[in-house]
Amino acid sequence: MKTIEDINFSGKKALVRVDFNVPLDENFNITDDNRIQGAKPSIQKILNDGGSVILMSHLGRPKDGPVDKYSLKHIVTHLSKELAVDVQFADDCIGEQAVSKSAALQDGQVLLLENLRFYKEEENGDVAFAEKLSKLGDVYVNDAFGTAHRAHASTAVIAQFFPGEKFAGFLMASEINNAEKVLNRPQRPFTAIMGGAKVSDKIQLIESLLDKVDNLIVGGGMAYTFVKAVGGEIGQSLVELDKLDLANELVAKAEEKGVNLVLPTDAQIADGFSNDANTYDGPNDQIPADKQGLDIGPDSSFHFAEVIGASNTILWNGPMGVFEFETFAKGTKTVADAIVAATERGAFSLIGGGDSAAAISKFGMTEHVSYVSTGGGALLEYMEGKILPGVQALND
Repeated sequence: MKTIEDINFSGKKALVRVDFNVPLDENFNITDDNRIQGAKPSIQKILNDGGSVILMSHLGRPKDGPVDKYSLKHIVTHLSKELAVDVQFADDCIGEQAVSKSAALQDGQVLLLENLRFYKEEENGDVAFAEKLSKLGDVYVNDAFGTAHRAHASTAVIAQFFPGEKFAGFLMASEINNAEKVLNRPQRPFTAIMGGAKVSDKIQLIESLLDKVDNLIVGGGMAYTFVKAVGGEIGQSLVELDKLDLANELVAKAEEKGVNLVLPTDAQIADGFSNDANTYDGPNDQIPADKQGLDIGPDSSFHFAEVIGASNTILWNGPMGVFEFETFAKGTKTVADAIVAATERGAFSLIGGGDSAAAISKFGMTEHVSYVSTGGGALLEYMEGKILPGVQALND
């Protein structure tokens, strides 16, 4: 796979797929611009070479064509400030304005196209739509790892129209290099930490990791399926009753492969799903019928931190509890603290996008771990060993 290091963009119009699917508040202010920050180095490299940049992205999930709240016009001011360039905007991505503004673009200038998903053809991977997009630039750059697992027109199909002129941006290359480092070149002991709500969301990842890791820590809502599977009382805690046999199978597989599977033993137990709920710490297999576990307890937090502290490679995907509520953020915070301490000691830590990235950001620790992925679903699929269409298209 060629990266943008392999080309000088002088005099070239680079059509760059970015992931600017950023969260906006009710006044259209960006509340987290990590994705814009991630794309900046690639954009600046193109401009510094003497090229021009045509940016294409999606925002949100518009169902039936253009919707004002999903218009990328809302990020133009912020983007202009970040790039120190007066970013132009086209009110469509393949219409007349997109074509004319792209054609008139001078070296050093930046044009942002309107939301790709205003056209159903984008998500359908429509070839004709991809071809229309391709005519806007001379060179194709994909820097949107977060959408690389989708075979969409702008992420996978379009690359065929740029034989020899398709490149991975810095962010895309960095994501793949860091994932490869964890998957294929880990310093041992290698510990994976899995959290979140459902075992079913992570089955393939867990099965893939059981061939690679020394320790597998399981927390979050998914842990209660394991507790229930061995007869524990979990009250109203999250559980997947159709996955109890699977949970027992995963325990057996871990044992068979010599993996240290670390499950929580206690929980922060609450009388309601609320930040103001009454809580106490207790065994997670003795939760009363009218209560639920919303975080790991202090014993589990201590044990998890101990295992993480002895690790040299760490992959974290999914919180330990309902960390969005301050009351139930302690377990996730303890895990984050342990990862930071291990990183400072010299371990390599990869934070797997999604809620884990949100937690690290919330705790102000983004700069204190080795790498925070911008792609939740894409990273999961890559870790599962799946081929990502957006990456494959750059290699073909």
